[in-house]
Amino acid sequence: MFRRGPSSKSDNTKFYEILGVPKTASPEDLKKAYKKAAIKNHPDKGGDPEKFKELGEAYGVLSDPEKREIYDQYGEDGLKEGMSDRHDPFDIFSSFFGRNERRQRRGEDVVHPLRVSLEDLYLGTTKKLSLSRNALCSKCNGKGSKSGASLKCGGCQGKGMKVSIRQIGPGMIQQMQHVCQDCKGTGQTTNDRDRCPQCKGDKVIPEKKVLDVAVEKGMQNSQKITFRGQADEAPDTVTGDIVFVIQQKEHPKFKRKGDDLFVEHTLSLTEALCGFQFVLTHLDARQLLIKSSPGEVVKPDSYKAISDEGMPIHQRPFMKGKLYIHFTVEFPESLSRDQTKAFEAVLPKPAKSAMSDMEIDECEETTLHEVNIEAEMKRKAQAKREAYDDDDDEEGPGGGHGVQCAQQ
Repeated sequence: MFRRGPSSKSDNTKFYEILGVPKTASPEDLKKAYKKAAIKNHPDKGGDPEKFKELGEAYGVLSDPEKREIYDQYGEDGLKEGMSDRHDPFDIFSSFFGRNERRQRRGEDVVHPLRVSLEDLYLGTTKKLSLSRNALCSKCNGKGSKSGASLKCGGCQGKGMKVSIRQIGPGMIQQMQHVCQDCKGTGQTTNDRDRCPQCKGDKVIPEKKVLDVAVEKGMQNSQKITFRGQADEAPDTVTGDIVFVIQQKEHPKFKRKGDDLFVEHTLSLTEALCGFQFVLTHLDARQLLIKSSPGEVVKPDSYKAISDEGMPIHQRPFMKGKLYIHFTVEFPESLSRDQTKAFEAVLPKPAKSAMSDMEIDECEETTLHEVNIEAEMKRKAQAKREAYDDDDDEEGPGGGHGVQCAQQ
């Protein structure tokens, strides 16, 4: 019994918000709101278990006039002070629909990778996939017997699971739980003479199923396509889902980042300075003419973008991301004297040195040579490690000058 309210008033609107009703809602309004939301969020129907639990707790309080009054005055703190009982969301759900939903376990989902090309994700496609699954035997309706009768499995005592114990060391044992193979986890077996001739008492038979898997435009890598209730069937079990997980194949030309596409293109120095023009074949086989503006100079490692030529946006296929072109400029290995003079004639003059000719003549001449900087740094790091290892060897037992303790 509730005796004393908390010293400060706490939030008393959360339960109403969970059910989506105002604080003035009638008992009938509460029932309707709970029923609709509970069916949608039931875990055995693929709903959110946490949301289902919250709905049960909210309705359990607000449907009780005394608890609702306490909640309206003092919020959840008042309920915590005055009550220790918790509402079982499955019991509340069962009271509405007249059946025990808890006894039906949910079967496992079956997950398959679905490798698709970038072209398929750009254009959209449908793939027909043939799968094997277990289906309830049509002859015995999943009973396993001709008469429909079943016996408690002696191997697991009707639990469907067995526990095995093994010793893993002196005084140490490991306990493992696994599905009973005698009854396939059902907890029931059938008499040999009464077994169904079609499924041989297994209650299920193998079945081939063909699914039309629709890959929609703009779907992303790792996105899931779910076929609810299409996995293996089993007696007294809510059938799990078949889930396809998209795995995008690498494309030789285009790279995808979200809704955008990236492509690499190399220009000659002449094209970078004087203009370029080339044709790019898109993922839908359209030919795009890509060209620079008159007088435009393209710098090395620069990007240009084309709007609405990226990937279609999923569920909004008429909207697209951008297509980015990353330009690399290929420089010539060397220039002839005539080429050098030609470039000097048209390119801006280099900035003059502040030093006089006499001062420059007094400077030391140097020679530049090509170098692979990454290989150079790796070589230096390796030499440093080898030198460090040699120092350790020299300062080993008997070879170093470590501190020694004098014993008397």
